[in-house]
Amino acid sequence: MYVNGQSARQTTTTTPSVTASCPLHTSFLPFHLPIQGTNMKFTYLTVAILAIGTSSFGSNFAHADPDPNSMVNQFELTGGKFEGFRRSGAKGVCASGEFIGSPEGKNISSSSAFSGKAIPVIVRFSVGGGNPKAADNTKSQRNLALQFALPNNEVWQMGNISAPVFGAATPDQFFGRLQSLQADPTTKMADPAKVKAFADANPAVLLQGKYLASKSVPASYASTNYWGVHGFGFTNARNEKVWGKWVFEPVEGVQTLSDEDAKSKGPNFLFDDLRQRVASGKVSFNFNLEIAQAGDLLDNATIPLPEGRKKITLGVLKVVSVSPDSTGSCLTMIFDPNIMPKGVEGAPDPMLRARTASYAISFGRRITEGPKQ
Repeated sequence: MYVNGQSARQTTTTTPSVTASCPLHTSFLPFHLPIQGTNMKFTYLTVAILAIGTSSFGSNFAHADPDPNSMVNQFELTGGKFEGFRRSGAKGVCASGEFIGSPEGKNISSSSAFSGKAIPVIVRFSVGGGNPKAADNTKSQRNLALQFALPNNEVWQMGNISAPVFGAATPDQFFGRLQSLQADPTTKMADPAKVKAFADANPAVLLQGKYLASKSVPASYASTNYWGVHGFGFTNARNEKVWGKWVFEPVEGVQTLSDEDAKSKGPNFLFDDLRQRVASGKVSFNFNLEIAQAGDLLDNATIPLPEGRKKITLGVLKVVSVSPDSTGSCLTMIFDPNIMPKGVEGAPDPMLRARTASYAISFGRRITEGPKQ
């Protein structure tokens, strides 16, 4: 999808409609939806499960996407199966916060998220991958998953990652990448020839890894950027639409570790560091939107917007508490980025649309096994 017309701001009549169906990422399942509480929460889970039955990843795409069950199975085969844990972003911690929208946010969207009043937010920070014992001191992906509790029982969920691009453009490409990385049962290692052959035929799958490898280890969950990677549209009360891609940027600035400092920190420093920073009241993120221009590609999560695009701040997210242990309000949740409030919509990106069904399947398995953080 390209931004339509001659301007990034336009009426909705010229914008293609987007229907949510289903998706995944190198933290592909930053999964989460509450199963306890109000009927509204049950309704969202029901919608997610029903999406599996329809298996409609969107009629705008001609290629055949992998079956969501097969996708989750492949996650387990490639990344390992750890019962009760999320199939990606397994090592995580629950937190809570509040969001206050800005006048700029209210100007581009009618969503109540931008009313200027404090909005309660459930937060989950995690390390990418399916291993709940993943090391904190490596150049791996970090995740920031959010659920905004808006007025009138509206919910807005997000899955943001510490790279401006995702690891594949389509579910089929992502599935193939996971298959190529699956360990050989004899050698217990991925076949280098298969890995290279798939990457040579699909160079986009290397972009995210190259980005993460080029950066130093983040000093904290609180000191790195988190991108939404997909394109999103915002519609205001005047029926004007703005498209773009967002990023949560730490108010205190990006902070990283030298290789020596990262080694000295050890593999399990992120949770305690986050608790200390939150206790000091210094964990906040600017919710920034990079505005797309005519011709910018928004339906491919491996392609960021060109550098220099205008950026506006939609509000500030402040983290106010962190769970003291492996429990918390995010424990039995799915964070599905297809759940958006009125005034916000996703671009017809096949990776965005493919998340819901795979998330619901993974969630169902995790709940049956006994959910763990």
